[in-house]
Amino acid sequence: MKIEIRGLERLSFRERQVVALKETGHGNAAVAERLGIGVSTVATLLARAKSKGYQVVLVVEGDPLGVFGDSDAEGGE
Repeated sequence: MKIEIRGLERLSFRERQVVALKETGHGNAAVAERLGIGVSTVATLLARAKSKGYQVVLVVEGDPLGVFGDSDAEGGE
């Protein structure tokens, strides 16, 4: 499984950093500490990024969640 963030070209470098960390599950405090910025700055950068529009897409290869069924099972199990 991969996460793809579309629309990054519209974001500043710092906004990209914040979005990447936030969308992979880091909290504002963790992002702030990692980037050496304030928590309020993280919130501001995330709000700006959201206003510019980006999309997070989950790319799933195969059927790791087991929702589509096994093609062999369709044949007559």
